[in-house]
Amino acid sequence: MKVKICGITNVEDALLCQNLGADALGFIFYKGSKRYVEPSKVSDIIKSLSPFIMKVGVFVDDIPEEINRIATQCGLNAVQLHVEGTADYHSKINMPVIKAFRVNKDFDFSILEKLNTGYFLLDSYSKEAYGGTGKKFNWEIIPQKLKQRIILAGGISVENIDEIFCSVKPAAIDLSSSLEIEPGKKSADKVKMFFNRLNILKGNQC
Repeated sequence: MKVKICGITNVEDALLCQNLGADALGFIFYKGSKRYVEPSKVSDIIKSLSPFIMKVGVFVDDIPEEINRIATQCGLNAVQLHVEGTADYHSKINMPVIKAFRVNKDFDFSILEKLNTGYFLLDSYSKEAYGGTGKKFNWEIIPQKLKQRIILAGGISVENIDEIFCSVKPAAIDLSSSLEIEPGKKSADKVKMFFNRLNILKGNQC
């Protein structure tokens, strides 16, 4: 199970998460987010990172040309899209795409089976935000056959990582607010505690 830490805004947090075992880091380019970070700053942060860690840009309703420009400027490896785009829209993106969906009790999982993309992110539905709410949805409603294609987000923390690792078993998880002191600033203690617990789970298995 891979780990993506999202909402990175500074090099200290980026290096902390990388060195403790994150597989991917997420940078938010949506100006309506409390965790928004300027592309020029992201470019500087990424220059300090290992080439072996994934750098993912998070976009909301941007046009493909703008996404491609920022991705090239920053040196991203993939983009996470919160947009009602068509197949033609996604074909204009010049790198791997992670399509994000916000899940509520009425969510239609059959639409995911029709996607050409290998992986997609499932987060909790909120009227106020596109992510980083710290709230989980009902993971029991996820169809078993889709679990190995999902990146699970929303309310993930050290308190429920045992359940996720042993029962939900997604391909990857995405954390942000549960590891923060405040929006955009990670807590070294929380990040260390999380990875310590995850490493114990990986060592013991379920």
